[in-house]
Amino acid sequence: MRTLIHLSDLHFGRIESALIPPLLESIASARPDLVVISGDLTQRARTEQFIAARQFLDRIPFPQLVVPGNHDVPLHNVFARLFRMLDRFRRHISENLEPWYVDDEIAVAGVNTTRALTGKNGRISRSQLRQLRLRFSNVSSNRVKIVVTHHPFDLPPGVKGERVILRSRLAMQALAEIGVDLLLAGHFHVAGTTQTTTRYKLDHYAALIVSSGTTTSTRGRGQSNSFNVIRIEFSKIVITQHHWHPESRTFQPFSTEQFVRSGKSWTRA
Repeated sequence: MRTLIHLSDLHFGRIESALIPPLLESIASARPDLVVISGDLTQRARTEQFIAARQFLDRIPFPQLVVPGNHDVPLHNVFARLFRMLDRFRRHISENLEPWYVDDEIAVAGVNTTRALTGKNGRISRSQLRQLRLRFSNVSSNRVKIVVTHHPFDLPPGVKGERVILRSRLAMQALAEIGVDLLLAGHFHVAGTTQTTTRYKLDHYAALIVSSGTTTSTRGRGQSNSFNVIRIEFSKIVITQHHWHPESRTFQPFSTEQFVRSGKSWTRA
């Protein structure tokens, strides 16, 4: 079994600082095999915000896989937005915008969905899909396959509209052929789990789409600050949302969902 911690939308520059010590304690107690952060480490992509995010990451003594989000792209500096879009992310967080992690039980691919000209929307390209096919082609069939983006392939429960990642239907066809099991994202500051069959009808394929709420930002959009603990076996995935409790000043389990595998499909147990 593997344990993943899924954080998202940290937004350093606009965080609730009192959450940081309890969050680090929660991560330490879970002893994750991998900590995944699905974008928006900063509020406005400023140097001091990236430095604060880097200091936070340095306090997590576990393997990490981090992708950028749209808030990690400069907003008001047009030159930087167009020509140096993620320079500060590369300098302070990671040179690798599309990280890769693999062990005996899981294979995890990060995909950079931020774009200079799409505003809040994200996009996945054909070349990125080719790269995913290549990466996963060497992964044995007994590993659980995971893709991490900032922008989700479907909206979290309760969110209205059509603001999913651009080229999502083309991407979903490729993900189905690869046999990706789990899609992790953030962006909307709303936690929840859906199945790909809610939006995409592909024969014999039903992956899980897991969104994290904002873990540390003051912009909760009606939900408590949260993160996910995901326990993964080849035939079973258990997802537990942990929400912030201001009374006890701790993160506590809020809900637990269990899913089981049948071929390329995951269904609620």
